[in-house]
Amino acid sequence: MMRTIALVLLLLSTLLPACATRPPLEPPVIPESQPLVFSVPQVERRTLDNGMRIYLHPEHELPLITISLMIGAGSIGETESPAGLVDLYAASLRGGGAGLLTPEELDQELERLAANFSVSGNTYAVNGTLSLHRDDLEAGLALLAEVLRQPRFDSRRIALYRGQLQERVRRQNDHPRTVARRKLLRALYGDHPLGQAATIASLDAVSRDDLLAFHRRYAQPNNLWLAISGDFDPQAMMLRLDEHLGNWPLRPFEPQLIPPLTGPPEPVVVAVDKPIPQTTVLFGQRAIDKDNPDLYALRVMNFILGGGGFNSRLMQEVRSNRGLAYSVYSSLQVGRHLPGWFIAGTETRTGTVDEVVELMREEMRRMTEEKVSEEELMIARDSLLNSFVFAFEDPHKVVSQAMRLDFYRYEEDYLQRYRERVAAVTAEDVLDVARRYLLWDRQVIVLVGDQSSEAGAAARYGLPVAGLSEE
Repeated sequence: MMRTIALVLLLLSTLLPACATRPPLEPPVIPESQPLVFSVPQVERRTLDNGMRIYLHPEHELPLITISLMIGAGSIGETESPAGLVDLYAASLRGGGAGLLTPEELDQELERLAANFSVSGNTYAVNGTLSLHRDDLEAGLALLAEVLRQPRFDSRRIALYRGQLQERVRRQNDHPRTVARRKLLRALYGDHPLGQAATIASLDAVSRDDLLAFHRRYAQPNNLWLAISGDFDPQAMMLRLDEHLGNWPLRPFEPQLIPPLTGPPEPVVVAVDKPIPQTTVLFGQRAIDKDNPDLYALRVMNFILGGGGFNSRLMQEVRSNRGLAYSVYSSLQVGRHLPGWFIAGTETRTGTVDEVVELMREEMRRMTEEKVSEEELMIARDSLLNSFVFAFEDPHKVVSQAMRLDFYRYEEDYLQRYRERVAAVTAEDVLDVARRYLLWDRQVIVLVGDQSSEAGAAARYGLPVAGLSEE
């Protein structure tokens, strides 16, 4: 026992002096973080002799090629044509056969190539996407050229797609959100195409001759845009495009006219009676177009108000603090050529509608009277900047975005300067645009739900009530 204690004392006497004389540990050296450097990926732009615009972005990670197309005409021109013509045109262009191929044969050929091909219409354009293996590019381009240059618009398929679109119209009233949105856009834009929606009758009025006339008028090479990404050589791709589409003769055509908007809508409450225990609430007003320099400050303002999810004021006040709704939001749609819209919305129990409306209006009013905090501003700017960077992860999004920006005539340096313009937004800027653009007391309010207790009301929230309607 005594020998063990002696050994321990001897060890301690040896180690303690060494510990006492060891120099203190230096703190770890943390390298200085470098600022994030981001540059917009480059896209090669070319034009065929017939005026067709081509956007190329090769990327060789996978043996796939994706082609997006835009025909420069959409539902914005449905002033004299029946509403729904562009939707029926897009469906029939994709599935109505082409050249010598019946609709069934076209479908079989695409299936043989394991190719995905879709076409859809929107406000300003008809959009298509073809995705296939690089080894099938020749056959795919041949099919695409046939569809664009010699569509058959098979009558049986037109009848099928018309019925499908009409069934969609019949079912849209089953969804309160769809009803509310349709009513809101109608109130904001009236008889303008931006406020119109297809009906069963309008779809019945679209004839095959209407589809052929639309195609002859707008499906022209100098009104066609192609964005291509994937595993290809740019020079070889241009040779193939010229072979299949370059001999498409150039014809003069008149671009689709964009009808102007009338004066701003009057503030009103649109009440739609639906016997359900929950009411859909939408606030809406016209907003701005892409050429408005205030769009960056407005995007930041919208994020703070209701576009930022759980970081937003509306979500915190209505859901987190009061428990009156599961989701509450705001959305800013910047118009391409005409003013877009600002919408704020939620769904709540019918008995709490008035409380929710007042809370949401109060948050919007507060945006116009008080500066946002620096923390809110920082979160909004950082979130918008980060989401912008992530938009360039997909190579095809890069090239298709370049095509769309040119199609809609954005500033040449829009993408290059987007981040610096968002980063430069101040709290004073947010307050300024809120005061000028956020018309919290002059918005259209749409309520879709049980209106039985309000059937005789002539005014709500200080606004006139439009004639009570049922859906």
